[in-house]
Amino acid sequence: MGEQSSVKFPQEVIDEYAALGVDLPALFSAGHLGARMGVTIREASAERVVGTMPVEGNTQPYGLLHGGASAVLAETLGSIGSMLHGGSSRIAVGVDLNCTHHRGVRTGEVTGVATPVHQGRSTATYEIVITDEQDRRVCTARLTCLLREVDGSGRSKMVDEIQEAKERTAE
Repeated sequence: MGEQSSVKFPQEVIDEYAALGVDLPALFSAGHLGARMGVTIREASAERVVGTMPVEGNTQPYGLLHGGASAVLAETLGSIGSMLHGGSSRIAVGVDLNCTHHRGVRTGEVTGVATPVHQGRSTATYEIVITDEQDRRVCTARLTCLLREVDGSGRSKMVDEIQEAKERTAE
């Protein structure tokens, strides 16, 4: 997924995951789809997640940024915020995504910023605003994630699966 080492996490979040034996900055990823689409996470906390994505390679037949690409960026950013809000004892599972597309983009890079609308015990909702290089709004999205409790063994299994997937991707 691009420049993993450039992701800025709050130190307390890094410490929380380090206590579980997880190097969060090294592990963090938008997954295979995000990597294929060129999604790069620039900043990540429960209060604000920022990511970018190139338009080139993510267009529909008319040469415009594909609405589904905007949805992938939005869900990635909102999920990251939800995961960080939930902490190391919960996993975030997207249950609702709504996207409104305001304008087309043909070139350059888009930037998404996810901020919380609701941070509850069992759900988290984020608004994601995607803009073009002229800071014009391209898409407004809202993502709600269910926060599921995970016991220690479940967390360990999930971390192992993520690390294995990263190793397969690196091959």
